[in-house]
Amino acid sequence: MIKEFLNDPTLLLNAVGEGIYGFDLSGNAVFVNPAAERMTGWKADELLGKKIHQYHHHTRKDGSPYPADECQIYCTMFDGKHRHVNDEVFWRKDGSYFAVEYTSTPVYKNGALIGAVAIFRDVSKQQQTEAALRDALAQVQHLSEQLQAENAYLISELNEDWQDSGLVGQSHSFQSMLEQITLVSQTNSTVLILGENGTGKELVARNLHRLSNRAEQPFIKVNCAAFSANLIESELFGHEKGAFTGANERRKGRFELADKGTLFLDEVAELPLEAQSKLLRVLQEQEFERVGGSQTLKVDIRVLAATNRNLWQMVEQGSFRMDLYYRLNVFPIRVPALRERKEDIPLLAANIITQLNKRLGKQLKGLSKATLTKLANYDWPGNIRELQNILEREAILSKQAVLKLSAPLSNEQSNEQVVSLDAVQKQHICEVLKRCNGQISGENGAATLLGLPESTLRSKMKKLAIKR
Repeated sequence: MIKEFLNDPTLLLNAVGEGIYGFDLSGNAVFVNPAAERMTGWKADELLGKKIHQYHHHTRKDGSPYPADECQIYCTMFDGKHRHVNDEVFWRKDGSYFAVEYTSTPVYKNGALIGAVAIFRDVSKQQQTEAALRDALAQVQHLSEQLQAENAYLISELNEDWQDSGLVGQSHSFQSMLEQITLVSQTNSTVLILGENGTGKELVARNLHRLSNRAEQPFIKVNCAAFSANLIESELFGHEKGAFTGANERRKGRFELADKGTLFLDEVAELPLEAQSKLLRVLQEQEFERVGGSQTLKVDIRVLAATNRNLWQMVEQGSFRMDLYYRLNVFPIRVPALRERKEDIPLLAANIITQLNKRLGKQLKGLSKATLTKLANYDWPGNIRELQNILEREAILSKQAVLKLSAPLSNEQSNEQVVSLDAVQKQHICEVLKRCNGQISGENGAATLLGLPESTLRSKMKKLAIKR
């Protein structure tokens, strides 16, 4: 058997799965194996003695001419160099083409170059698979970026107090607001949420999202007052690498992250005029460009905005665009101040205490009647946020199951309590850390004792400048 192969090496060449062509120095075919016939549709007797370039390389994939003197196979015949090519196509007899990977190898006899051999294979399916894999990886990357961004927002929001409390009450003004939320939640209309600081405007926005048909999609929040004028556009619309000093990589903006979901623009009145103009375009056309980019990106988002300022007065003063005002003010919802719904204070306090028990690991049962009376007689300039702060302070200080106020309620006194809350928290965390020998995580760590996620405790420590 071995002797037969040695006597007739074409048996081996005919058995391999790759296509094989042999050429003389004139570029004429002197050998064509069966695999080459199957792949190209050209029979050996149609190609032998002819220049195969005219059959397979007459044009490139885009239809442009492919001169024979640029053919890598022919080049091997002239300079005797081995070549490997993987970015060309071969044309079939029926006029179709396939992606091809081939090598061209010089053939020598007695030290003289006498021709070349081209070995090729069809890589169409391989390229399709690779393209599908690239698309899948791009999709995974997109989802990963979105999840990372959403996770960052979630971690940030965990550090904020009372995400779940506030939207409870039985007062007429509060129930009217809930009816409006229910009514508009099922639409894609833009909603402008109005109300004083601390009334729970973000909670209204979150409930609008939760009740909408976008509930399973991202809810992305932007505090428009938290960014300088030169950074807010990058934050909203993203930027390309090198768009400005410090832009070391491409970054998606909040609009892009909120695609298919809801974007909440808190403190929208603080947007600079240039950003207002771009926001108006997105609201009108649902498209934008990243800072430093030219590609137009389309998004499908619902916008909710909130402010504690009089936007129409700002329009009259020239600091807020009139057309943007009308675009945002499609369906205004006013969140009543706490002084307008004092009958809701017992329900609100009970809800807050439930959250306190979870956060502080306490078993508080409620407020004394005298305390509820004091709370009802107070005007609450800081609204629900002020109520939350006062009750948290009392919960930290109290050794009883029923909370009582340790200080009188007055505007001056309550403001001091709000300011001193950080000091009380800092002292409490420092005591627990000392008890845990500075250990934050683990079973015996401070986070476990405080009933807080480790990331939340670390963020609070950073905010309160606590060092182990």
